[in-house]
Amino acid sequence: MAMKRRRGIFLLAILCFLVLATSAAWFFHRKKEPPSPFESYFKKLQIEETGKVISAPDFTLEDLSARRWTLKDLRGKVVFLNFWATWCIPCRQEMPAMEKLHREFKGQGFEVVAVNFREGEGEIREFLQELGLTFTVLLDKDGKVSEEYGVWSLPLSYFIDRKGAFMGKAVGSREWDSQVARSFFRELLDEKS
Repeated sequence: MAMKRRRGIFLLAILCFLVLATSAAWFFHRKKEPPSPFESYFKKLQIEETGKVISAPDFTLEDLSARRWTLKDLRGKVVFLNFWATWCIPCRQEMPAMEKLHREFKGQGFEVVAVNFREGEGEIREFLQELGLTFTVLLDKDGKVSEEYGVWSLPLSYFIDRKGAFMGKAVGSREWDSQVARSFFRELLDEKS
Protein backbone atom coordinates (compact mmCIF):
# COMPACT_ATOMS: atom_id res chain seq x y z
CA MET A 1 0.00 0.00 0.00
CA ALA A 2 2.81 2.44 0.87
CA MET A 3 4.48 1.61 -2.46
CA LYS A 4 1.26 2.43 -4.37
CA ARG A 5 0.94 5.66 -2.46
CA ARG A 6 4.55 6.70 -3.27
CA ARG A 7 4.02 5.80 -6.94
CA GLY A 8 0.84 7.92 -7.00
CA ILE A 9 2.60 10.88 -5.36
CA PHE A 10 5.50 10.46 -7.79
CA LEU A 11 3.13 10.42 -10.81
CA LEU A 12 1.23 13.41 -9.43
CA ALA A 13 4.52 15.32 -8.99
CA ILE A 14 5.54 14.51 -12.58
CA LEU A 15 2.14 15.62 -13.85
CA CYS A 16 2.38 18.92 -11.92
CA PHE A 17 5.90 19.47 -13.27
CA LEU A 18 4.72 18.89 -16.86
CA VAL A 19 1.78 21.27 -16.42
CA LEU A 20 4.06 23.97 -14.97
CA ALA A 21 6.71 23.46 -17.66
CA THR A 22 4.10 23.68 -20.43
CA SER A 23 2.56 26.81 -18.87
CA ALA A 24 5.95 28.47 -18.50
CA ALA A 25 6.90 27.61 -22.08
CA TRP A 26 3.60 29.08 -23.32
CA PHE A 27 4.06 32.21 -21.18
CA PHE A 28 7.62 32.93 -22.30
CA HIS A 29 7.22 31.89 -25.93
CA ARG A 30 3.78 33.23 -26.71
CA LYS A 31 3.42 35.43 -29.72
CA LYS A 32 4.41 39.01 -29.06
CA GLU A 33 2.24 41.90 -30.17
CA PRO A 34 3.29 43.12 -33.60
CA PRO A 35 5.46 46.22 -33.31
CA SER A 36 3.86 49.58 -33.98
CA PRO A 37 4.40 50.73 -37.57
CA PHE A 38 5.76 53.94 -36.06
CA GLU A 39 8.33 52.28 -33.77
CA SER A 40 11.28 52.76 -36.13
CA TYR A 41 10.26 56.36 -36.88
CA PHE A 42 10.06 57.17 -33.17
CA LYS A 43 13.54 55.76 -32.69
CA LYS A 44 15.09 57.47 -35.73
CA LEU A 45 13.48 60.85 -34.96
CA GLN A 46 13.98 60.50 -31.19
CA ILE A 47 10.28 60.87 -30.48
CA GLU A 48 9.04 59.75 -27.07
CA GLU A 49 6.11 57.35 -27.35
CA THR A 50 3.13 57.74 -25.07
CA GLY A 51 2.74 53.99 -24.53
CA LYS A 52 -1.01 54.27 -24.04
CA VAL A 53 -3.91 56.25 -25.44
CA ILE A 54 -4.02 59.70 -23.84
CA SER A 55 -6.26 62.44 -25.19
CA ALA A 56 -4.58 65.79 -25.77
CA PRO A 57 -6.10 68.45 -23.48
CA ASP A 58 -8.33 70.85 -25.35
CA PHE A 59 -7.51 74.55 -25.31
CA THR A 60 -8.74 77.80 -26.82
CA LEU A 61 -6.21 80.33 -28.13
CA GLU A 62 -6.27 83.19 -30.63
CA ASP A 63 -4.18 83.59 -33.75
CA LEU A 64 -2.73 86.91 -34.95
CA SER A 65 -6.07 87.81 -36.59
CA ALA A 66 -7.90 87.35 -33.26
CA ARG A 67 -9.57 84.18 -34.57
CA ARG A 68 -10.24 81.71 -31.76
CA TRP A 69 -8.94 78.16 -32.25
CA THR A 70 -9.59 75.07 -30.18
CA LEU A 71 -7.75 71.79 -30.46
CA LYS A 72 -11.13 70.10 -30.63
CA ASP A 73 -11.80 71.95 -33.91
CA LEU A 74 -8.90 70.03 -35.46
CA ARG A 75 -10.34 66.54 -34.78
CA GLY A 76 -10.07 64.41 -37.88
CA LYS A 77 -6.67 65.91 -38.72
CA VAL A 78 -3.14 64.88 -37.80
CA VAL A 79 -1.78 67.76 -35.73
CA PHE A 80 1.87 68.75 -35.37
CA LEU A 81 1.62 70.92 -32.21
CA ASN A 82 4.78 72.93 -31.60
CA PHE A 83 5.60 75.22 -28.67
CA TRP A 84 8.13 77.95 -29.47
CA ALA A 85 9.39 81.52 -28.98
CA THR A 86 11.15 84.03 -31.26
CA TRP A 87 14.21 84.20 -28.97
CA CYS A 88 14.67 80.40 -29.15
CA ILE A 89 17.52 79.60 -31.60
CA PRO A 90 16.54 75.91 -32.11
CA CYS A 91 12.96 77.06 -32.81
CA ARG A 92 14.23 79.40 -35.51
CA GLN A 93 16.30 76.54 -36.99
CA GLU A 94 13.43 74.03 -37.24
CA MET A 95 10.62 76.32 -38.41
CA PRO A 96 11.60 76.45 -42.11
CA ALA A 97 11.41 72.62 -42.15
CA MET A 98 8.00 72.80 -40.46
CA GLU A 99 6.90 75.22 -43.19
CA LYS A 100 7.99 72.71 -45.85
CA LEU A 101 5.91 70.01 -44.14
CA HIS A 102 2.95 72.38 -43.94
CA ARG A 103 3.13 73.13 -47.66
CA GLU A 104 3.63 69.49 -48.64
CA PHE A 105 0.80 68.02 -46.55
CA LYS A 106 -1.79 70.80 -46.25
CA GLY A 107 -5.08 69.74 -47.74
CA GLN A 108 -4.35 66.11 -46.78
CA GLY A 109 -5.66 66.29 -43.22
CA PHE A 110 -2.45 67.68 -41.71
CA GLU A 111 -2.19 70.80 -39.57
CA VAL A 112 0.95 72.47 -38.22
CA VAL A 113 0.01 74.54 -35.16
CA ALA A 114 2.75 76.59 -33.49
CA VAL A 115 1.91 77.95 -30.03
CA ASN A 116 4.00 80.98 -29.13
CA PHE A 117 5.07 81.25 -25.51
CA ARG A 118 4.17 84.64 -23.98
CA GLU A 119 5.40 87.11 -26.60
CA GLY A 120 3.94 90.21 -28.19
CA GLU A 121 2.19 90.23 -31.55
CA GLY A 122 4.68 92.67 -33.13
CA GLU A 123 7.74 90.53 -32.63
CA ILE A 124 5.83 87.41 -33.68
CA ARG A 125 4.63 89.02 -36.92
CA GLU A 126 8.14 90.21 -37.72
CA PHE A 127 9.55 86.73 -37.07
CA LEU A 128 6.93 85.01 -39.27
CA GLN A 129 7.47 87.49 -42.09
CA GLU A 130 11.26 87.16 -41.90
CA LEU A 131 11.08 83.35 -42.20
CA GLY A 132 8.11 83.29 -44.61
CA LEU A 133 5.98 81.10 -42.33
CA THR A 134 2.34 80.49 -43.27
CA PHE A 135 1.21 77.73 -40.89
CA THR A 136 -1.14 78.42 -37.98
CA VAL A 137 0.41 80.39 -35.11
CA LEU A 138 -1.47 80.76 -31.83
CA LEU A 139 -0.74 83.11 -28.93
CA ASP A 140 -0.32 81.69 -25.42
CA LYS A 141 -0.14 85.14 -23.84
CA ASP A 142 -0.32 84.00 -20.21
CA GLY A 143 1.52 80.69 -20.69
CA LYS A 144 -1.32 78.58 -19.27
CA VAL A 145 -1.61 76.22 -22.25
CA SER A 146 2.17 75.75 -22.30
CA GLU A 147 2.06 74.96 -18.60
CA GLU A 148 -0.78 72.46 -19.09
CA TYR A 149 1.25 70.72 -21.80
CA GLY A 150 4.32 70.49 -19.56
CA VAL A 151 6.48 72.85 -21.58
CA TRP A 152 9.77 73.30 -19.74
CA SER A 153 12.04 73.59 -22.76
CA LEU A 154 11.61 75.04 -26.26
CA PRO A 155 10.96 73.86 -28.87
CA LEU A 156 8.62 71.08 -27.77
CA SER A 157 6.46 69.25 -30.29
CA TYR A 158 3.53 66.90 -29.83
CA PHE A 159 2.01 64.66 -32.49
CA ILE A 160 -1.73 64.17 -32.20
CA ASP A 161 -3.69 61.64 -34.23
CA ARG A 162 -7.02 62.17 -35.97
CA LYS A 163 -8.92 61.10 -32.84
CA GLY A 164 -7.22 63.74 -30.69
CA ALA A 165 -4.83 61.36 -28.89
CA PHE A 166 -1.13 61.89 -28.31
CA MET A 167 1.15 59.77 -30.51
CA GLY A 168 4.42 61.10 -29.11
CA LYS A 169 6.51 64.14 -28.30
CA ALA A 170 9.88 65.56 -29.30
CA VAL A 171 11.93 67.82 -27.05
CA GLY A 172 14.30 69.99 -29.05
CA SER A 173 14.58 70.71 -32.76
CA ARG A 174 14.57 68.13 -35.54
CA GLU A 175 15.03 68.11 -39.30
CA TRP A 176 11.29 67.86 -39.94
CA ASP A 177 11.74 67.98 -43.70
CA SER A 178 14.08 64.96 -43.77
CA GLN A 179 13.03 61.87 -45.70
CA VAL A 180 12.45 59.94 -42.45
CA ALA A 181 10.28 62.69 -40.97
CA ARG A 182 8.24 63.06 -44.15
CA SER A 183 7.70 59.28 -44.26
CA PHE A 184 6.61 59.41 -40.61
CA PHE A 185 3.97 62.04 -41.36
CA ARG A 186 2.81 60.16 -44.47
CA GLU A 187 2.29 57.07 -42.29
CA LEU A 188 0.34 59.11 -39.75
CA LEU A 189 -1.87 60.49 -42.50
CA ASP A 190 -2.41 57.03 -44.03
CA GLU A 191 -3.27 55.41 -40.70
CA LYS A 192 -6.85 54.22 -40.52
CA SER A 193 -8.79 55.79 -37.67
